[in-house]
Amino acid sequence: MVNIGEQKIIKEIRAKESVKRHLQNLGFIAGEKIEVISENNSGIILMIKGSKIALNKGMANKIIVQ
Repeated sequence: MVNIGEQKIIKEIRAKESVKRHLQNLGFIAGEKIEVISENNSGIILMIKGSKIALNKGMANKIIVQ
């Protein structure tokens, strides 16, 4: 469970290389700040580098934060 408005820092991405590259292209890079905008049963909306990005739960779970 996440808290709406909570800011976290990306620690790492745990995924196969092609998925990791895709997320990095979207701005999900270690050290980058992300903010939780919204969450529902199927996914989550995150703010990163001034852009809102929607990810399904499976993809979001590959992003490890501190």
